[in-house]
Amino acid sequence: MDVSARLRPIDAGQVALVCGLIFIPAGLVKFVFPHWELHAFRDFGIPAATVMEPLVGVLETVGGLLLVRRVLIGPTALVLAVVMLVAFVDGGIIHGDLIPSDTLAPALLVAMIYLIREQLAGRRQ
Repeated sequence: MDVSARLRPIDAGQVALVCGLIFIPAGLVKFVFPHWELHAFRDFGIPAATVMEPLVGVLETVGGLLLVRRVLIGPTALVLAVVMLVAFVDGGIIHGDLIPSDTLAPALLVAMIYLIREQLAGRRQ
């Protein structure tokens, strides 16, 4: 029997909910522990780290809330995909930050790409 025939499609709404629940605390941590996050941003060589750290915090928190509410999923996923791409490449690949840059960031990047793809497919139908 074909394995793909037995697999259920992944519900984009559930993916958005789970990812949103991950992004909200990830964004809030940038305000709760700003010195720790700012130190990481500086170590990774993020330009204008003192501006980028709270900006990313806002993007992740608000983006997470939008995903949980399933509002503006496509645009939100696009913005968060860029954030996760930078986190994965700069923090993970270049600087070897195992957690979360080499683990959670690529998983969230794949999930955001999936949500973008699903939103685009829904518009074509």
